[in-house]
Amino acid sequence: MSGVADELEAIAAGIREHWQAKYQAREKALANGRDVIRNSANAIRAVHRGELATAEQLLARARTLLDETEAALQGHADIYYAGFVEDAQKEYAEGSITLALVDGRPLPSNAALNVSAAAYLNGAAEAVGELRRVVLDQLRQGHTERCEPLLTAMDDIYGVLVTMDFPDGMTGGLRRSTDNTRGILERTRGDLTMALVQRGVQERWERLGDALGNG
Repeated sequence: MSGVADELEAIAAGIREHWQAKYQAREKALANGRDVIRNSANAIRAVHRGELATAEQLLARARTLLDETEAALQGHADIYYAGFVEDAQKEYAEGSITLALVDGRPLPSNAALNVSAAAYLNGAAEAVGELRRVVLDQLRQGHTERCEPLLTAMDDIYGVLVTMDFPDGMTGGLRRSTDNTRGILERTRGDLTMALVQRGVQERWERLGDALGNG
């Protein structure tokens, strides 16, 4: 081989080694990301079933996987910021926020969850949809008194999201998430208002029936 060929082969060997390490890190990060999303989704299902301890365990597992992913992607910033890590962070944030609000815990910050600002706020927007499910479940069970604090939390989240007037490239498409949140909030407020009106009418009829029965 010529001198140039020898030099090029040595360079290529270094490139292969670097790319092999990058490929392995990418595959681990992708697998972990899928597991984070699955654990976070299962945690949200557990919240809806009232299994809060199970939800907490699943979210702890998701956090461990995210930590492993960050360690694996040290030195591979191009992969870290490719998008799928932030998607996993968003699902983890959604699960963590949903659990906190349903259980009446303090709201965790993006710093406490160790997720990006965009992942956190988009996760909060997604959590509004989960809170709507909780509200509807409570309405079906006749527990209207439990719904108003959740509706207030939904309104508070929307109130913050709507102030984030920054380019989508920075926020991960937060504007669209905010628009969806507004629709969910309006429908939920309408559902709760109707349920409260119906309960009020029912209570008045019951009082009237009692009065007539005692008359």
